[in-house]
Amino acid sequence: MKERLRDLLTQALERLHADGQLPEAALVRPQVERTRDPAHGDFATNLALTLARPTRRKPREIAEALAAALPENALVHRVEVAGPGFINFFLSESAWQDAVREVLARGTDYGRSVQGGGRPVQVEFVSANPTGPLHVGHGRGAAYGASVANLLEAVGYRVHREYYVNDAGRQMDILAASVYLRYLELCGEEVPFPSNAYQGDYVWDIGATLHRNHGEDWRYPVAEVFEGVPPDAPEGDKEAHIDALIERIRTLLGPERYREAFDEALNAILANIRQDLKEFGVVYDDWFSERSLVASGAVERALARLRERGHLYEKDGAVWFRSTAFGDEKDRVVVRENGQTTYFASDIAYHMNKLERGYERVIDVWGADHHGYVPRIKAALAALGDDPSKLDVLLVQFAVLYRGGEKVQMSTRSGEFVTLRELRREVGNDAARFFYVLRKAEQHLDFDLDLARARTADNPVYAIQYAHARVCSVFRQLQDKGLDWDRAQGAAHLHLLHAPQERDLMKALARYPELVLEAALAHEPHQVAHFLRDLAHAFHTWYNAHQFLVEDARLRNARLALAEATRQVIANGLALLGVSAPERM
Repeated sequence: MKERLRDLLTQALERLHADGQLPEAALVRPQVERTRDPAHGDFATNLALTLARPTRRKPREIAEALAAALPENALVHRVEVAGPGFINFFLSESAWQDAVREVLARGTDYGRSVQGGGRPVQVEFVSANPTGPLHVGHGRGAAYGASVANLLEAVGYRVHREYYVNDAGRQMDILAASVYLRYLELCGEEVPFPSNAYQGDYVWDIGATLHRNHGEDWRYPVAEVFEGVPPDAPEGDKEAHIDALIERIRTLLGPERYREAFDEALNAILANIRQDLKEFGVVYDDWFSERSLVASGAVERALARLRERGHLYEKDGAVWFRSTAFGDEKDRVVVRENGQTTYFASDIAYHMNKLERGYERVIDVWGADHHGYVPRIKAALAALGDDPSKLDVLLVQFAVLYRGGEKVQMSTRSGEFVTLRELRREVGNDAARFFYVLRKAEQHLDFDLDLARARTADNPVYAIQYAHARVCSVFRQLQDKGLDWDRAQGAAHLHLLHAPQERDLMKALARYPELVLEAALAHEPHQVAHFLRDLAHAFHTWYNAHQFLVEDARLRNARLALAEATRQVIANGLALLGVSAPERM
């Protein structure tokens, strides 16, 4: 609707310009917005106010000229000039009826557009270190990232979904050491388990796999394993302790056996993550390996590029990136004293690689605790000579679970936590996907487990799915009565739908394409969730107030046309959020 009104205003501008009433500077792209108060019409524009200065005319005078120059159109019932120069549009009933016809004609494509023009966009999300199962915090990032990708695709962007696998670096070495220590315990050794090691039950499971595969062939006495390793906290430094222990284990096992232990841990956890996300309806185009960056020389190439541009320096035996020159709060280490590159160095190379692949926009979905990381990545892109504005970082706050009004304990000292898999088993994929995107990503989310399981109208996802199932039930009843729906007759007789509930539904359906575009460009899937909740409420209100399968065939077909259009929009919207649209409930 907005686009059609913009086109009418553009034609009016061109007509006034051709008549010499407006200068060429007035040929701007008009802005049209929905009104909050129905008394002010359905849509309004402040175009005349914006043209007052460049034309040196009174805005109300311009508004009256524009209103008079508007081409006649069946969609517009009347136009009025209000206040200092606003133009209010009151749409005709046929405009809303046309929206229903468009839904029926386009089906699953209704709401989709070509705004993106096929431009390539990469969305990287979740990318949790493969050091343990996905927890409920990762779940919110997964639901949000997948929905953002779906929305961008729906408005015409060519979207590449990617998971960055941190399969190199210190955290993976800590995991490998943790697995080996659990293996030793299964061999009968009494191990003083490091405070900084991974302690979840899943580490035992991977250690057990090593034990099954190798028996006690890899066993070394604990005293030998910890020989020369500095003390753990609280007597010593826990970081120095775990780092020295990793090197000791690497030395004892040798490169081949150490790599096998490392890969056993990596592959087991990564397979678990892949399965979790697949079952959650989250699918990627690529699982990009950090190791591949190192192996391809991309990390060294990125550092060489920074060095050539004069942005690296040495201090205290380490190599630093002068990120303060680009607005960061302090400079960052890219190569440690021991010669190992940092995570940050890999991240610089990864983002350089993304832009080299030709993406016009790169979107990273990160946890809100990574907000301090954003300036340094943008600083690195600027230092490389790339455009940092091509990178958007979307931050997702953590989700807090509640059951019976009480906050659910999320983790324990033993390393156990509420996993995404446990959440899905408790409330189901649909409720999890929907509740995760019910609020803005940057807002804290209180996830009510009892509400998510409830089969009542208070549960928004249940109410929305129930509206879809109700329409399907109506069509089954139609068949049971031996009747058919005449789609063409229904579309031709929408003018028979006079009830306020019917007009509200038609207005809502007309708004959907505009809503999808706004949500996509703002990266806000919660807009779709709220729209669907309101649409379902409007449908249930109509359903409870009127009979659909009436004797009058024309009225029956018209009501069925509106019901089917509502069902289609609900299904389309739920698909964007990764939620199913059941036919029976």
